Amino acid sequence: MPTIHLTRTIRVTPEQFVAAVTDFGPGRSKIFGNTSDEVLEVHGLGETTADVTEGTKAGWERLHYDWLNPHRVTMTTVDSNLWGGSSGHTYELVPQGDGTTRLDVTIVREGKNVAGRLAGLLVGSIAKGALGKAVSNTVTAIEQRYGVRS
Repeated sequence: MPTIHLTRTIRVTPEQFVAAVTDFGPGRSKIFGNTSDEVLEVHGLGETTADVTEGTKAGWERLHYDWLNPHRVTMTTVDSNLWGGSSGHTYELVPQGDGTTRLDVTIVREGKNVAGRLAGLLVGSIAKGALGKAVSNTVTAIEQRYGVRS
């Protein structure tokens, strides 16, 4: 089961990052490039939890979001056309003394069928760079949302 760990220094607060990641309104694809607004469906939304289907027609997942801890967002895969088992994403946010935030990302991919297992093999090997780029793109979009210049 591929588990990818990535770390980035971001120039927004944990609160700003969490607010952007948990904004399930139109334009979500600007934050997450691998999410299509046509696939996005919010099944339930609470103050610190959400039940959301997102992704693309080729690869979608229903996620349980939990952000009760304001410095951690956990997205657990509930259903997917590719992923099962322990799949999901976790964002840990650690404020730094210089006004930046350390973002630690953990992505777990456990294929639930042949297509998912093949995709998992890619994630565990050559796709790590693509995941890193996707995380960097998300960070850039969130920073731009809050007026942080490159």
